[in-house]
Amino acid sequence: MMRIALTGSIGMGKSTVAAMFERAGIPVFDADAEVRRLQGCGGALVEAIAHRFPGGVRDGAVDRDALSALVLGKPDELAALEAIVHPAVAQARKRFIADHAEAPALLFEIPLLFETGGESGFDKVIVVSAPADMQRERALSRPGMTPEKLDAILARQMPDAAKRERADFVVETGGKLSTTEEQVRHIIACLGLGLGG
Repeated sequence: MMRIALTGSIGMGKSTVAAMFERAGIPVFDADAEVRRLQGCGGALVEAIAHRFPGGVRDGAVDRDALSALVLGKPDELAALEAIVHPAVAQARKRFIADHAEAPALLFEIPLLFETGGESGFDKVIVVSAPADMQRERALSRPGMTPEKLDAILARQMPDAAKRERADFVVETGGKLSTTEEQVRHIIACLGLGLGG
């Protein structure tokens, strides 16, 4: 089984590209979606986060904006949150791999792949990239995003140029969707996966 990591900074189009791989028949593990599930109503991490970060939980679920305000720009607090979240996501990833043991390839969407030193666990790394002005426009259009919050997020992320240098493949998302899809098909062909889509 080939393990492929899909990464890129905020607002680059990772989810759009991941969906293209999924439509082509490659199962996708979305780390961010898993975190949202774990932090949602009844999620396995809600109690631990409420205990460590008072004010970070509201109505039985993690309040992502409130929690973000408690940890952004505070390395010790962020490390404490990651110590709660990362092991749970790692367990979910193991279950995903076991559930798809027969698949020829799996794709893992991991925003902070390089920042956490996780790339060594994968056979290939794909970086999703877009021009900086487009990235900023996309990110700022998200609910609850502010220029200050975006700058704090970008400060934690490796620069796009450095990610591109370390990638096996780069998918450019600054143009038409059809162009992005063509790049995805090319990567699938290069990897010898011969899938439909």
